[in-house]
Amino acid sequence: MKITIVLGAFFPVPPTMGGAVEKMWYSLAPEFARRGHEVAIVSRKMPNQARQESNDGVRHLRVRGFDTPRSLVCLKFLDFVYSLRAMSILPAADILVTNTFWLPLLARDRTRGKMYAHVGRYPKGQMRFYAHAARLQAPSTAVARAISAEAPQLADRVSVVPYPAPRSTSAPPEIELRPKRILYVGRVHPEKGVHLLVEAFVRGTRAAFTDWELMIAGPTDAKFGGGGSEYLSTLRESAVEAGDRLIFAGSIFDPSELEQTFRSARLFVYPSLAERGESFGLAPLEAMTHGCAVLVSKLDCFTDFVRDRETAFIFDHRSSSPEENLRIKIEKIINDEALLARVAKAGRRKSEEYSLSRVADRFIADFSSIVQS
Repeated sequence: MKITIVLGAFFPVPPTMGGAVEKMWYSLAPEFARRGHEVAIVSRKMPNQARQESNDGVRHLRVRGFDTPRSLVCLKFLDFVYSLRAMSILPAADILVTNTFWLPLLARDRTRGKMYAHVGRYPKGQMRFYAHAARLQAPSTAVARAISAEAPQLADRVSVVPYPAPRSTSAPPEIELRPKRILYVGRVHPEKGVHLLVEAFVRGTRAAFTDWELMIAGPTDAKFGGGGSEYLSTLRESAVEAGDRLIFAGSIFDPSELEQTFRSARLFVYPSLAERGESFGLAPLEAMTHGCAVLVSKLDCFTDFVRDRETAFIFDHRSSSPEENLRIKIEKIINDEALLARVAKAGRRKSEEYSLSRVADRFIADFSSIVQS
């Protein structure tokens, strides 16, 4: 098959600025090519990148994009401009994959590929306009349900294919050999609940967490999806009592460094509050692959791979005092070393279901069913 993947206006590939969707398709594209398919990726061009090049059997085509704006209206306008630019260079294809807002509306030329809309976020009213798309692909069951509820007439075109979990060729260290470290990796933004984690840890430093440390790793700049300098300042003020046991590590985009960061922690906490913003949970799944025990909020999007006290842990972020609920949950987890180790191992086994090869199998099967229909 000929497969074209059009990524968004705001993050480049290789994913040097992060982005779960960019990381996913950048890892899948060479796997498709390895299986004999002709693959092209259209993405945002950065100043140091070529407009056209080929790597790992994948053809890269780049057009000028934008930094992420704060205004949602501005974001949609810039996505529209970028989509027009992307359309002007689309090669002939059988399948046209995109996570952009506008391209599923604008691209009608079937010689450029049947439209395969990757719905990487909860839909916000646009699904009913995607009637000519051959597929509406969701990364989780929760998002698939939301698509079908918004556009019931298109329910038979909805499929669930998850993100692949990055893996390493070497086994991670046993959990008891790691530092007593709690880790968060992701955008440092209020909707991610980072302030809840900081407050929970600070409360715990007075007793239960005396020999533990917390590391917060991720971008704070708005152009990378962070909450900005004001939010970071608020977090730092809240963290004063924890002293040097609370580390703000900044952005980690290098895959090797990120892998070592995951492998240096015993417990990974992802306290997201984004009820309609979180669509899958790639960071928790990635932590599971590297042998961390994982604790997440009670969002529907995590339920495909999280079972409380089996493959991971859950805390109720909707409670009247979520930071206290989180503190109590962390305390119970770290005080039961056998449970911590057992859940970490079970989580790693569960993550094997999301290997690059298995997820690629599911995408190729889904693509084939569309091409042959």
